[in-house]
Amino acid sequence: MAPPAPDTPEAPGRLSSGQLRSLVASFLAANTGFHTPTEIARALDRSAGAVGNALRRLAEDGRARPAPDRPMRYEATATTADAAPPETRAAPAPESGRRPARPEPITRPGGTPYHPRALAEAPDVEVLARLRTAGLCPLLYGPPGTGKTALVEAAHPDLITVAGDADTAVADLVGEYTQNPDGTFTFAHGPLVRAMREGRCLFVDDATLISPPVLAVLYPAMDGRGEITIKAHAAEVVTAQPGFHVVCGHNPGVHGAVLTDALASRLAAHIHVSTDYDLARHLGVDTRAVRAARNLAHQHDLGEIGWAPQLRELLAFARLAEVLGLEAALANLAGIAPDPDRDAVIEALQSAFGRTVTPLSLGRQL
Repeated sequence: MAPPAPDTPEAPGRLSSGQLRSLVASFLAANTGFHTPTEIARALDRSAGAVGNALRRLAEDGRARPAPDRPMRYEATATTADAAPPETRAAPAPESGRRPARPEPITRPGGTPYHPRALAEAPDVEVLARLRTAGLCPLLYGPPGTGKTALVEAAHPDLITVAGDADTAVADLVGEYTQNPDGTFTFAHGPLVRAMREGRCLFVDDATLISPPVLAVLYPAMDGRGEITIKAHAAEVVTAQPGFHVVCGHNPGVHGAVLTDALASRLAAHIHVSTDYDLARHLGVDTRAVRAARNLAHQHDLGEIGWAPQLRELLAFARLAEVLGLEAALANLAGIAPDPDRDAVIEALQSAFGRTVTPLSLGRQL
């Protein structure tokens, strides 16, 4: 019996890596010029991340050529067609100006979905994975609640997270001695050491709230040395294993957050993360709330107010509306606004919903 032909884009389903490479090779062979993984994924109705992996494998085999100045683009080589069997039909190039389809959400470790966004002409999770492969540490900066942590969790399933603040000490990163039941002491290594030894990704959230002398313990691990010395543990030397990676988060508007030159110079890619209001609407947030949040964000950009609802607050608003009703959800959104900006938030909500809004509070005794 003849083996079945590989799946085609007209009947999308789960493919093996070899079958997907055949589809990608077929696309490159039929469409001249350089193409991004996202462009090919849209044409094949496949995941951009999986297509990116297939392109890298094809490039390693000499069956695809990355653009020298734009490594996120690939074109066919003289042997590309060899990887595309006759049974595999090439997909046509996407029409110019056509709105790209949303990629499939990625499940975060906690079970909640993350919806990828565009970054450098590719899905953000793919870009972060490429930065890790290249040994380039990124800084994600933007207001709280915009999805920085969600992005890092989606891009790096092996993540270890450190929540930074002004009280973070060196021991919180490298470890410290803990007392055993018998009165003796054992040195318990911290998250930085575990990430280095296990070749995992370390996300230092709110890294710029950590004092510079404490944060400096990261620097030898992030630069070309790739090792640290634990002075508190007999000057133990820890060497980073392949795969070790550091991502830092920064909330510029938070009091006490300072991005020092020493840290900034070790973070190769500085990526601004803002709220995707179209995504909020796509996820079911009331369009009136999204419109009010957009207007407030515009006022924030102009320096007129210091706070505007971000994706986190909008999603909480949608859930509260389901549980407690619209009026309570509006009242809560007004109530969580900082005092200096509360009047502006209330005005924007009242304008968008055409009703009086007051902060959520207890009423008379029942």
